[in-house]
Amino acid sequence: MTTTKKEGQEVSVEQKLIALYNLQQIDSQIDKIKIVRGELPLEVEDLEDEIAGLETRISNFEKEIAKLNDFVSGRENAIKESEALIKRYQDQQMNVRNSREYDSLSKEIEFQTLEIQLAEKKINEAKLKIEQLEEEIAKAKEALDMKKQDLDAKKGELKDIVAETEKEEQELLKKSKENEQYIEDRLLYAYKRIRSNARNGLAVVQIERDACGGCFNKIPPQHQLDIKLHKKIIVCEYCGRILVDDEIVEAVKGKKEE
Repeated sequence: MTTTKKEGQEVSVEQKLIALYNLQQIDSQIDKIKIVRGELPLEVEDLEDEIAGLETRISNFEKEIAKLNDFVSGRENAIKESEALIKRYQDQQMNVRNSREYDSLSKEIEFQTLEIQLAEKKINEAKLKIEQLEEEIAKAKEALDMKKQDLDAKKGELKDIVAETEKEEQELLKKSKENEQYIEDRLLYAYKRIRSNARNGLAVVQIERDACGGCFNKIPPQHQLDIKLHKKIIVCEYCGRILVDDEIVEAVKGKKEE
């Protein structure tokens, strides 16, 4: 016989096993609520990340278009300057004194003509790039609108689920705390540690077909006998989970039906 944490009550090992298994059932129900709710916040978070990524992409495209437009304006101004130079050189050709000066001016005209052609080529390339970027922006904005609609729907769904499960979760948490009063600190700490390390959150499991209900390894006959006697806490030698027999399981079921 041992003493609980509350009111100096003496609790048998069997009662502690019942309290542990009952606590596991309650905590497993809480886990299920968290799993259902837990997937949605992740989906909401993923959608928010995708939306932020799309907004950044659109912003980057718009900045690139602004730079290209500045580039186009610069090249157009350069063309005007080259055209003005060509006109000036042509006017000067009318007043040259020899063929050497005429040829020199002709070369300048040819050079400025080539500059204009190059600038026009660069302008066309930039305008083509702008068109491509505008198409990408249109696609990104369409995707962004869809993602925002999905996000609104997921947030609404999450809000509804939280509203539906919050009361149930609070009631289960209260029951969980009530059960903990029958379990000594050392044992409760062990239970919580096992739960945190178990993938499915199961720290207390039933024997099923002579095997551990957690890792499914066979339990030696002597251990099975000790478990049925309810004289001490027995853990699986393979996974460390606390083991209970059918009698403890039925006792917990009976409590729930009361």
